[in-house]
Amino acid sequence: MGKAKNPRRIADNEAMAVSRMLRTSPQKLNLVARMIRNKPVEKALAELTFSRRRIADDVKKTLQSAIANAENNHGLDVDELIVAQAYVGKNLLMKRGRPRARGRYARIVKPFSQVTIMVRQAEEQL
Repeated sequence: MGKAKNPRRIADNEAMAVSRMLRTSPQKLNLVARMIRNKPVEKALAELTFSRRRIADDVKKTLQSAIANAENNHGLDVDELIVAQAYVGKNLLMKRGRPRARGRYARIVKPFSQVTIMVRQAEEQL
């Protein structure tokens, strides 16, 4: 007499992973997410490995987690996966300050963001 099971939010041929509290602005993170959208996962992993952006390592971990979720939780074939969606959202905004000249005070904002990566098993084209 438990609760009814919730339906899946995504399709049967998809898996996703979310990383929260990434210490970068959403604008900078979106530049990295744009690099991997609609690409096969092997190519996306290679681009993230050799990217010079600092946050690319965290995005790579999220992509690897999405691949592992697809393989272990949903039984999808890793060789046929593509990055279906990679989108960025805002998160916490730390507010700090710095004394300035003539008794003034400057606000410094330290933004956090989150990234959601969804992988999909590509249909075979005959």
